[in-house]
Amino acid sequence: MTETMWRCDQVRAGQLYNRMMFDTREEAERFARKMQQMEPDQMFSIEAIEAKQVWN
Repeated sequence: MTETMWRCDQVRAGQLYNRMMFDTREEAERFARKMQQMEPDQMFSIEAIEAKQVWN
């Protein structure tokens, strides 16, 4: 497991709709692109976070 994870937030109408965690930035970006095609009314943000913030 790496020290960094990638959080992808889906936001619809200003509200957090879904949050997914990925091991790599590429996985997060691929997910966001795929979802953007299916649901263009959602906004996506991808952020690097320390794994220790997710797992204790």
